[in-house]
Amino acid sequence: QVQLVESGGGLVQAGGSLRLSCAASGRTFSSAAMGWFRRAPGKEREFVAVISRSGGVTTYAESVKGRFKISRDNAKNTAYLQMNSLKPEDTAVYYCAADLRTTWGTRSMEDYAYWGQGTQVTVSS
Repeated sequence: QVQLVESGGGLVQAGGSLRLSCAASGRTFSSAAMGWFRRAPGKEREFVAVISRSGGVTTYAESVKGRFKISRDNAKNTAYLQMNSLKPEDTAVYYCAADLRTTWGTRSMEDYAYWGQGTQVTVSS
């Protein structure tokens, strides 16, 4: 069992930055690829980024590539999402998720068995 708790969301102006954190409980964190997803108002939940178990492989959605950076600290059981150059269209609830099945992580929500409760990010224009 893995419990995930996101933090770091808030209100920021366009062009600003935020860093989201995802704290995981349990001893399986280093065995999980960690993903970030988001759901904007009126839209479906979508993939944002994923990092492999070791942290050596990362993948990003095209919409955030070059602006967001995913990382992890296995000693602290925490994953991060550094978000720079934020745009109003980045406004969403952001969720972290744990994939214990694959090594590299995937873009598919169905592969993630554990989810956090989400943290709101609002970017004003």
